[in-house]
Amino acid sequence: MDIYDEELMHVDTSSPAYDLDKEHFPEPSLCVIINNKNFVYHNERRGTDVDADSLCRCFTVLGFQVEVKCDQTHKQMIDLLRDVSKQDHSKRACFVCILLSHGDNGKINGTDGEIEIQYLSGMFCGMQCPSLAGKPKLFFIQACQGMMFDNGVEVDSSLETDLLAQYVIPVEADFLYCHSTVPGYYSWRNMECGSWFVQSLIQVLSSPAIDMELIKILTRVNFKVANFESATRCEGTNKKKQVSCIMSKLTKEFFFKHLKELD
Repeated sequence: MDIYDEELMHVDTSSPAYDLDKEHFPEPSLCVIINNKNFVYHNERRGTDVDADSLCRCFTVLGFQVEVKCDQTHKQMIDLLRDVSKQDHSKRACFVCILLSHGDNGKINGTDGEIEIQYLSGMFCGMQCPSLAGKPKLFFIQACQGMMFDNGVEVDSSLETDLLAQYVIPVEADFLYCHSTVPGYYSWRNMECGSWFVQSLIQVLSSPAIDMELIKILTRVNFKVANFESATRCEGTNKKKQVSCIMSKLTKEFFFKHLKELD
């Protein structure tokens, strides 16, 4: 079937980096944080409020308009993000969504049931949310992707090793997903300090590394997460490891610093 030119969405391809200039996008970009702590069928996620509060402060400093919603059912999550996708984002440079909850491989839990992450993010694809077409849409997910534990492997400290980001090609362009752990594996959270992933993300975003391109930032987050090790009284869960997982189809470079250059 032929597609006529007027049906296609044209975006600027003249620059290798996304345009985040406040002269072009005068309204602050939206960052939606869904923080699910209490559940009908799962245990309370103690420590998640620490994550949510830290993320709210961090993304506010980065220049975002932050909205935090707590203990959302799966229907409320759908309705919330659908409403956000229907907003006019034409004066906003990008969109960020952060999901803090229980989960499984490719799924995230509302307080009463699970939902496919791709279903939620699909509301922001070009045809569903044209005012974000060609703009970066970043999803950060703190949730388990399974129940396996990473036992780690010892390496010679004299060897140079690289923590390589994992890339999966989504159907839609200009999306990035950063999961706290790889598919099939458990994601660790401290009841007092919050999750390993969010702690690491906040530390990197609050450091001089914020001037780097996003994929480099998240590779540093991978490194920090990988340096954690569980310390429990149970042999089956003690001395376990974790590494975050980047899945990207961003078509340009993304710099958080560009959101603040005119502040």
